[in-house]
Amino acid sequence: MLRASEHSDRPTPGSAYCPPAPKPQARPLKPLALIRTLKRNPLECWAVAHFEQPIVSGGLPIGHVLLVHEPGAIRRVLLDNAANYRKDRLQRRVLSAGLNDGLLSAEGEQWRVQRRVLAPMFARRRVMDFAPAMTAAAETLIDRWSSLDERATIDVAAEMARVTLDVVERTIFSDGFGSDAEDIRMAMATYFNTIGKISPLDILGVPDFVPRLGRLRVRSTLKFFEAEVDRVIAARRRILAEQPDRAPNDLLTHLLEALDTSGGDGLTEAEVRSNILTFIAAGHETTANTLSWAVFLLSQSREWCERVETEVDRELTEPASAGIADHLVQTRAVIEETIRLYPPISAISRVALGDDALNGEAVRPGSLIVISPYVLHRHRLLWDHPDAFDPGRFLGSVASAVDRFAYLPFGAGPRKCIGSTFALQEATLVLAAIVKHFNLQLRPGHAVWPSLRVTLRPASGLPMLIRKRSRHQRSSNPDQQERACRGLANS
Repeated sequence: MLRASEHSDRPTPGSAYCPPAPKPQARPLKPLALIRTLKRNPLECWAVAHFEQPIVSGGLPIGHVLLVHEPGAIRRVLLDNAANYRKDRLQRRVLSAGLNDGLLSAEGEQWRVQRRVLAPMFARRRVMDFAPAMTAAAETLIDRWSSLDERATIDVAAEMARVTLDVVERTIFSDGFGSDAEDIRMAMATYFNTIGKISPLDILGVPDFVPRLGRLRVRSTLKFFEAEVDRVIAARRRILAEQPDRAPNDLLTHLLEALDTSGGDGLTEAEVRSNILTFIAAGHETTANTLSWAVFLLSQSREWCERVETEVDRELTEPASAGIADHLVQTRAVIEETIRLYPPISAISRVALGDDALNGEAVRPGSLIVISPYVLHRHRLLWDHPDAFDPGRFLGSVASAVDRFAYLPFGAGPRKCIGSTFALQEATLVLAAIVKHFNLQLRPGHAVWPSLRVTLRPASGLPMLIRKRSRHQRSSNPDQQERACRGLANS
């Protein structure tokens, strides 16, 4: 495969910023060391070989494992021969805890019906209609930050969780969560912190009926979520029954209209609830982390801080149009590079149902196939300067050279994340709004480190000093903008 830069005369970013990441192990870990490291931080399990070889095979107590990071082999698993590979039980358990009837965990005909019903709700034209709601959530964030003292310190990770939950409210439940929104955000953090911890019992292949202590704590959190969702559903049903013309044109209304009460091809009541919970959990957590990393990465790059500032000062106007995100090319490239370095999906795993071959490696029934987007996106055979922050990879002809199966922030094939267009638009619009109004710099002395649970997040938050951009800065020439960015990148 050609690397992205081989189709371009673009200079290589030899001096570009390389953000924090664990150093690969010298060699693949033995089972006991692997279990210990998985409990601490799964990112630290990867070895040099995983970043340099297309496929690495090995054995664990759970069986034969193939670690696959070659685009052709990935395409075969996720697309060309996808029927031979199903989600493994560990991924279904971790990603789908409490969401057993939703799109994430459904299989077979149940999944096909749900995907067919839900796909139109996330079509590009439909997602574009959500741009004003996403921008309104960003403006609420801007107003809150504007009331802070100059050079105040904020936890960007917590703030991004708030704004993405606000987007969920405005696009899925236009009526909102009301005073319970902060409780929901805190419960969501507990949920992801708990279900993302891999138990040694999982690696040892202990059956599912043996309880995992940490996951028992998820039950009370799920009960809280379910009660909140049931409350919102009941209120919307009353509106649909009594005053259908007043029902908001949001995702909840469309889901309830797809509710099947006659045994046909719609969704069951349990599926509606599970998918609402899925949209809240997946859409909120992953985009919040993406935005946190993007803000941090921009604060470390003078060049890209300047480029995004110039773009948003030119393109962002009020009120926001439905297609505004299409004009934020530099900003979107920053988001795409952010999710290359810190992808929202931690791993894609499949179990082989029958014999196959991947890049010359034999696959037998029961073999576990593991694809790590984190490793794939930093693979030495696929990317130039793979550890460097270089959004230019996703601009112009360079972007067209990237193999679609070498870049999997949202998966690929029939089970690619249904909300990928939604997430990219949301992250682009929120980041643009932040950059237009503020400069942020990392609090001196704070060490940023990625930690993997279900998603990749800053291990100890992201405390940053906030500084308002003046009207003069927003209308200034590029040299003045560069000086402002230099002050942040060098702080």
